[in-house]
Amino acid sequence: MKSQIVTFLIKCPDQKGVLAKVSNFFFDKGFNIVSCQQYVNAEENRYFMRIRLDADGTKITKKDLETCFVTLAKSLQLDWSVHYEDQQQNVAIMVSHTSHNLYDLLSRQKEGLLDCNIKMVISNHNKLRPIADMFGIPYYHLPVTKETKQDQEAQVIRLLETNQVDLVVMARYMQILSSDFINHYAERIINIHHSFLPAFQGANPYKRAYERGVKLIGATAHYATEDLDEGPIIEQDVERVTHESTAKTLKRIGADIEKLVLAKAVKNHLNNQIIVNGNKAIVFPEAGE
Repeated sequence: MKSQIVTFLIKCPDQKGVLAKVSNFFFDKGFNIVSCQQYVNAEENRYFMRIRLDADGTKITKKDLETCFVTLAKSLQLDWSVHYEDQQQNVAIMVSHTSHNLYDLLSRQKEGLLDCNIKMVISNHNKLRPIADMFGIPYYHLPVTKETKQDQEAQVIRLLETNQVDLVVMARYMQILSSDFINHYAERIINIHHSFLPAFQGANPYKRAYERGVKLIGATAHYATEDLDEGPIIEQDVERVTHESTAKTLKRIGADIEKLVLAKAVKNHLNNQIIVNGNKAIVFPEAGE
């Protein structure tokens, strides 16, 4: 295997010796352990590990590595995935009218702050095409109505599959995705929304939050599930506001927080820092990479 960083994400029943056995396996194969992060959920008796390996000097192929690891995984009841540094993920961004998240993600990727290939922008409106054009990213305008929803989603899936998209980012895509669509990309769709849910649903949440005199503005990024905005939370942030804030001010602050929260969630996913356990996301911090 060429010199590169290999990341294993592992979850299993908590048990004695799992760290030693996993570490010895990689030592025997010639890998150098760059970092090893662990978390134990004592209440659920579950163990989680993110281990990063330097493949420099190893002679094993990716196929042989994974085949050999299967044997160990079965003996320890490991649920695992492996990710290679040289396999850059393909990303699609879905948007409607709002531009701040789209522009921020494209800028970060352009500056090398997000390690991915942004293959396309998909929208049910044509309004944001100039932003995609500015960055040289293909823009697909696929309008949707209640009557055409199934056909439109089929078009989207064909685009994603044709371009081998690994991650879908809903950067304020204001349509509810069907269960079939979400299950097609389970744990591979990240959504962003304001933190007022479920209190202020629907249109003009900032106006209604202003009318209630809220004291905190925030945003939540999570994996999309069939339960709409109730999927595993990846990242959140808040900022205090006062009675002097207007509805317009609240919306601006919310947009700024959304950008940071969404970018961090996407980065965590691309860096293979997340293990989903039920409806909870275990997010390991960056380990010096």
